[in-house]
Amino acid sequence: MFRRLFSKVKILFLALTLLGTYLTLNLNTVVATNNTKTKTKKITSLQIVKNMKVGLDLGNSLDSPFNETDWGNPKTTKSMITKIKQAGFNTVRIPITWNSHIGPAPDYTIDNAWLDRVQEVVNYAYDNHMYVIINLHHEDSWLIPTYANKDAATAELTKLWTQISNRFKNYNDSLIFETMNEPRLIGTPEEWYGGTSEARDVVNSYNLAAVNAIRDTGAKNSSRFIMIPTYAASSDKISINGLKIPNNDKKILISLHAYIPYNFAMNVNGTSSWGSAKDKKELDSTLNAIYKKFGKKGYGVVIGEFASVNKNNENQRASLAKYYVSAAKKRSIAPIWWDNGVYSSGAKDSYGIFNRNTLRWECPKIVHALTGLKVKK
Repeated sequence: MFRRLFSKVKILFLALTLLGTYLTLNLNTVVATNNTKTKTKKITSLQIVKNMKVGLDLGNSLDSPFNETDWGNPKTTKSMITKIKQAGFNTVRIPITWNSHIGPAPDYTIDNAWLDRVQEVVNYAYDNHMYVIINLHHEDSWLIPTYANKDAATAELTKLWTQISNRFKNYNDSLIFETMNEPRLIGTPEEWYGGTSEARDVVNSYNLAAVNAIRDTGAKNSSRFIMIPTYAASSDKISINGLKIPNNDKKILISLHAYIPYNFAMNVNGTSSWGSAKDKKELDSTLNAIYKKFGKKGYGVVIGEFASVNKNNENQRASLAKYYVSAAKKRSIAPIWWDNGVYSSGAKDSYGIFNRNTLRWECPKIVHALTGLKVKK
């Protein structure tokens, strides 16, 4: 009798052991599967620039010296952003000047009404499921890349980004912070051509300070994508080779500006035609150098400003835009057209394609070239 009972207990024990092993294996499989899913949801620097697609700058608005309308553009509205989204733009870059809206040292407190207004405009795009970039723009009077200015500027830079980051700390990855805009030695021969070794070193130091300030605020800022510029946001060889990635942070995007070729894109007295083999080679070689330096190493690049001035040559401008966007996408680069609201032919900075007063597109062919969607003028 005892022998039979012992045999039944032994069988039951073996059965329970097998069941436990089965459950453990399946539980591990579930955990492994869930971990795999979690990992795939962690978007990379290269993936986010692909998702950003093509963007439009909201230039000469919140980056105006004192008030949003100082440079002739109307107050930004939700309708404007909706119109931009409907035209196929998936990203909006919102340049912001903070200098006239902050208190004195050592706190550099941002005026709450200004921060509220910035958040209101950000929400227009954020709530419309667009990628949004905000930055420090036209802070040239104090954000000077010299050793003599470094300590004071770092203190102010840290205070500003701490306040901005805290306001937006719970926004998801579709909000991107850009540490600075075109930090450079204004009025010097090196202003736009790679700067000096000192200037490049200080720009790296400023980027590090800004990234650390953002990360230290925690919440979603601990892993938010942050754009950092080269010296002057320049795409020249000296500038891109001189850039250092803060803390080897993998959630960094490289911020560059590239109005190429200069005589067509920026020089109002230059050529009005584009598309020669030389033109394409110049653009391709620049983008190839950018990709080799950053894209191949896993860092996505955002060309936060590119465009061409209006010389009554929309077909040619559209041709450049189409080629530029295609070439950029092939190299893991998200291009953003600099629209400053100036679109009169012959004007020095006539990069605008969207009329913010009428909510109509002044250059529908360029929009089509950029986004692939047709819009009405």
